[in-house]
Amino acid sequence: MSRSFTLADPRALDDLQLYLARATRIEEGSVRLVAGGGVLAVYVAALSPAGLTDEMPTVLGLRVVRILETEGLDAVVPLAALRGRLDRAQEERDLGASPAGPEDAPAGARISLPHEAPSVVWAAISPPRGGWQAQGPIETGMLERVAREGIAEVAAAVPEAAGEQIVRRVRSEVWGRPIPGAEHLPAGAAFAALGLGFLGPSDASGDLAAALESYETGTWTRLSSPRGHILVKRRAWTLSR
Repeated sequence: MSRSFTLADPRALDDLQLYLARATRIEEGSVRLVAGGGVLAVYVAALSPAGLTDEMPTVLGLRVVRILETEGLDAVVPLAALRGRLDRAQEERDLGASPAGPEDAPAGARISLPHEAPSVVWAAISPPRGGWQAQGPIETGMLERVAREGIAEVAAAVPEAAGEQIVRRVRSEVWGRPIPGAEHLPAGAAFAALGLGFLGPSDASGDLAAALESYETGTWTRLSSPRGHILVKRRAWTLSR
């Protein structure tokens, strides 16, 4: 298996750094990297169950960045360690920038992989690559409202110095609830979309995208924006609406 990848341009490095910084604020764990066809798919877990009896939904974030051709890369590495490699690449890029600015620095930052992370359950669950059927748009404003209300509820319900078990129970209850008007999706999908910046401006105007597009295949639902994708593995009881 390849132990490195080369980003295609400086913007790819910036995008990846920002995405992983946001992911760290949600869950500082592992990241899965899958390369092929000139792109690198970068998966993070916003929410995932700790075991069979845990009701926490599986909600993944996906950001795709351009790389120079790399095949045979499918690895799970510590998020913090990968961010360290990217930070060093950023420093080297800035040092090599021309007087015109870092955007004129040489493209093609080569990133070597850290040692692989211990096995994590969510990384063994691969979302399908094809067969997605469009289900219609889901309003960005509604997703943001659900996410912010859930964040406030979790903060109010979790006492200071609460144990991990209590925190997970509260978060499972809040983020496992269906989104009003999109009952096949847990509120955790809105939380992930907000936290990873996928509800942000869709263009230079600074305006929010009106909606995210929704797709389904099998037990998976995908919310897609110009900034990235949210992937939700639905439980069996959500399949009949």
